[in-house]
Amino acid sequence: MPVPKAVFEQIRQIIPPLNGTLRKGQSGRVGVLGGALDYTGAPFFAAISAQRVGVDLSHVICSPTAANAIKSYSPDLIVHPILREETPPEALRGELAALLSRLHVLVIGPGLGREKYMQTFARLALGIAKEQGMFLVLDADGLYVVGGQLDLIRGYRRAVLTPNVVEFERLSEQAGIDPDTPPEERASSVSKVLGGVTILQKGQSDIIATNTEGANSRAAHEASKISPDEALWGQGDILSGSVGAFLAWAKCYESGAFGDSSISVSRMPILAAIGASMVTRTTSRRGFEKEGRGVVTQDMLKEIGGAFAEIFGGETQGGGKL
Repeated sequence: MPVPKAVFEQIRQIIPPLNGTLRKGQSGRVGVLGGALDYTGAPFFAAISAQRVGVDLSHVICSPTAANAIKSYSPDLIVHPILREETPPEALRGELAALLSRLHVLVIGPGLGREKYMQTFARLALGIAKEQGMFLVLDADGLYVVGGQLDLIRGYRRAVLTPNVVEFERLSEQAGIDPDTPPEERASSVSKVLGGVTILQKGQSDIIATNTEGANSRAAHEASKISPDEALWGQGDILSGSVGAFLAWAKCYESGAFGDSSISVSRMPILAAIGASMVTRTTSRRGFEKEGRGVVTQDMLKEIGGAFAEIFGGETQGGGKL
C-alpha cells in the first residue's frame, strides 16, 4: 500500500533542515536502554541506526557487563554502564532521571533480556520517561516488560510498540483481542485497547495503527522485494532505532527548534512509525541486492543513508536533512 502523499509530506516536515540554523543536539538525542551480559549487538544496532538515519547523538544505557563490548563496536555512541545488578532501583532514580532529561526519546528493549534486575530498571525508566513527557519505543523484551502490566503503557500516546509476529500474537492475547479478528484489523484493535498507543506490527507487510475513541488511523507499508525467508536477524533493531530517530525529530519539532508547528503532536508516533518502516524496508532491499543471502546486519547499516535519500531525495526544498 503506497503511503498517501499528504502523509509523506508530513513526514518530510518533521525532518530537521540542513540550513545551518540548528545547534548541536537539535537534530535529535536518542537513548537506548538495553544491553546485558549476553546481549550487546541489539542495543548497538538500534543506537547506531538512529545516528545513521540522522540524529545528532545516541546514548546506550546498559549493564556494566555489556558496556565494553558496545563501546568497542563504535566510538560514536555514548555508553552509560549504570544498570548494575546490585543497585536498588530507587538508588538509581535520580541519576537515570537526570540522564533522560537530556534526551528526546527512549528506546526500551533491544538487548534488554529478561533478568529480573534489567526488567526492573526498564520499568523504572519507563515511568520516568512518562513523567518527563518523552516519546517512547518499546521493542523486543521491552514488550515483555509491559505485556504483563498493560497499564504501564495504556493511554500513553507518545509511545510506539514494535512487535514481531510472535510478540504481536502474545500482545494480542494479553490485550484480550478476539482471535477471530481479521489479521488486518488486529493492530488497530490492540491500539484501541491500549488507549491509542501506536502499534507497528512487523511482518511481510508492516501494519501501523493508532486507534483512539472517534479516530482510527491505519497504514500498511508493503514489504520490499525481500521475502520472509530473507529477513535478517537484527532488522528489528534497525527499525526500533529508526523509529527512535523520527520521534526524536518529532520532539525537536514540537519544541519549536524548526518547522511551523502545524502538525499535531498526536500525529507524531504514526508518522515516525511509517517513516521508519519505509527506511528499514528500503535498507533491507539495498543490502540484499548487494550481498545476496550472505547479507548481515552490518551490511545493512551502510545502506541506511542511501535508503533515506532514495525515499526522500537529497535535500528538501527547505534545506531539510534528507
